[in-house]
Amino acid sequence: MSKVILVVCDALRDDTARQQMGYLEHLVEAKAATRYKVIGELPSMSRPMYETLHTGVPASKHGVTNNRVVRRSKMPNVFQIASENNKTTAAAAYGWVSDLYNRAPYDPIDDREVDDPNLLIQHGRFYIEDSYPDSELFATAGMLVRKFQPDYLLVHPMGMDYLGHTYSSDSQEYRNNAIEQDQIMANLIPEWLEAGYIVIVTADHGMTSDKMHGGTSLEVRQVPLYFIPPDGQGKGDTNTTLSQLQIAPTVCHLLGLPIPETMTQTPFA
Repeated sequence: MSKVILVVCDALRDDTARQQMGYLEHLVEAKAATRYKVIGELPSMSRPMYETLHTGVPASKHGVTNNRVVRRSKMPNVFQIASENNKTTAAAAYGWVSDLYNRAPYDPIDDREVDDPNLLIQHGRFYIEDSYPDSELFATAGMLVRKFQPDYLLVHPMGMDYLGHTYSSDSQEYRNNAIEQDQIMANLIPEWLEAGYIVIVTADHGMTSDKMHGGTSLEVRQVPLYFIPPDGQGKGDTNTTLSQLQIAPTVCHLLGLPIPETMTQTPFA
């Protein structure tokens, strides 16, 4: 049984992570982390994939089929199962995550900061501007760890998505932001590992050179996954491809939680 931090770097392509994220790739090279490639589910949109990442089922089953479906989750999900089993949950994330697991529609005043044991995300800090600085978001995540020591924490920066839509994935701005996120994580992850957390870094979808996602190309479906254990015993680059549906049951397994029947894929760790 472990504590888990899931970092979902919105719109981070697999090839961009491999080429630009030197700290994470160093951990892989030193076999202090394990690297996988993930094939993302469809549609390659944000809100459906937030739900897929936390329910382990595709959009055709969970019903959040596009970004305009605004409602709470109707499926067993990581936050629900954790809270039902007396685990402490937290998130520093986009407001759509609050929609899914706390209250819908998101209220930018009432729901921005919550500390409520009756909510699925008990300690939540949410934002709604796509341009919200990654540095602020990660600092908020660091605060949540130090202040509340959650058993499960979701960290969800939006910078890659914002810059990809603004400049395209084939831009200096997009690539440099991957480097910036990597540097920020290089300052935080050692502290989180020292505190006993397993850290998983992945993405919901990628981005195209046309400044979009939502389709079926490899640009938007292939995303990275770094599995970083606190004991430093990683496996390096596995050259193995995972299903995105494996992430939710893996998080449940690592947290020592029951895996619901709806999560049919095998945990990868």
